[in-house]
Amino acid sequence: MKTLIKNIGLLAGIVPEGVLRKEGTHMDEVGCIENAWLLVDGEIISGFGPAVGSPLTGADRTIDAEGAIVMPSFCDSHTHIVYAGSREGEFEDKIRGLSYAQIAARGGGILNSADRLHETSEDELYEQSMSRVREMMAMGTGAMEIKSGYGLSTEDELKMLRVIRRIRESVAAAVRSTFLGAHAVPRDTDKETYVQLVCNEMVPRVAGENLADFIDVFCEEGFFSVRDTDRILSAGEKYGMKVKLHANQLSCSGGVQVAVKHGALSADHLERTTEAEINCLRGTATMPTMLPGSSFFLREPYGNAKGFIDAGLGIALASDYNPGSSPSGDMRFVMALGCIRMRLTPAQVFNAVTLNSAYAMGVSDICGSITPGKKANLIITKPSFRSIASIPYLHHTPFIGQILINGEYSYL
Repeated sequence: MKTLIKNIGLLAGIVPEGVLRKEGTHMDEVGCIENAWLLVDGEIISGFGPAVGSPLTGADRTIDAEGAIVMPSFCDSHTHIVYAGSREGEFEDKIRGLSYAQIAARGGGILNSADRLHETSEDELYEQSMSRVREMMAMGTGAMEIKSGYGLSTEDELKMLRVIRRIRESVAAAVRSTFLGAHAVPRDTDKETYVQLVCNEMVPRVAGENLADFIDVFCEEGFFSVRDTDRILSAGEKYGMKVKLHANQLSCSGGVQVAVKHGALSADHLERTTEAEINCLRGTATMPTMLPGSSFFLREPYGNAKGFIDAGLGIALASDYNPGSSPSGDMRFVMALGCIRMRLTPAQVFNAVTLNSAYAMGVSDICGSITPGKKANLIITKPSFRSIASIPYLHHTPFIGQILINGEYSYL
């Protein structure tokens, strides 16, 4: 089926074929055409251009954008949306002044989620998780990475990853899976024993069922050291898992350096970095990925995104949707935080939540921009939205008119 979108006020996010990420001054560039059309053939974008050249015939279906913005759907490269229950009690602990580390030391945080997940059946976990997936898609996300990490035992980690596989098979959005067995050390287990379990039992079992695209570690003081991280990543790489990494959330942990050593696709969090981390990332394939929703919810520092861009690097922004430190998958709010709290321009945040976040989850060859041959994962805004800046500026005014995923209507 061919679908023509006409009367587009602003077609935004145009990227030439072969460009998979943006860095440095290119972060300020958003390819746009005013008064445009776009043609979808089946699931993919087949062409676009100014209205004067609009193909008025030959389409099976026509959508009138009524002067609105048409843009790529959001790509969310860092989520933990497969979890059971909630952690509202810890929300009150945070209000009373307890830190993330203090809550974890009391047996809360990740260990709390692990307890709840262990008690929840795979079918129930799938249903709870699918409600979050639908919520994210309704807010404009067309690609998402989902991590395990609340299992902390072989069988429960496999349960999480099987749920992610079911999600991937259930929705049209692009879904990628990450094995994060090394998210915390379980109760009554010493760390060395657990690291050996992750390397020698979990990784082979995960690989044997082909359940993960990536392997990740929470490389942080009080969790897993650089040495632990190096061992675990090496174990995953032997089975073909690519590397993503939690790095520098609570301290300058050495996480960025070990991520680069392993050719990580992304190094995520980066609330605390120095010139050493910026210099380490220069000239690498690793995408610095920052999670402002977590900084907002935990009242922690925001990453030095401007410094990274000024140094010639690109950045991605993602939601970190999880029950303890960022209970939201609203990527438009992530855009707003990027502008308001991180002092990024609307163009920079636009690129950070589309093409660069697609790159950070390994899908920028198929989505994240308006490019011929890419999937037609599109947001058509309400006609009152006429500029890129209006999206983060009016950050809680409903802005989505229609959504297409793989060229089909979704969550109108």
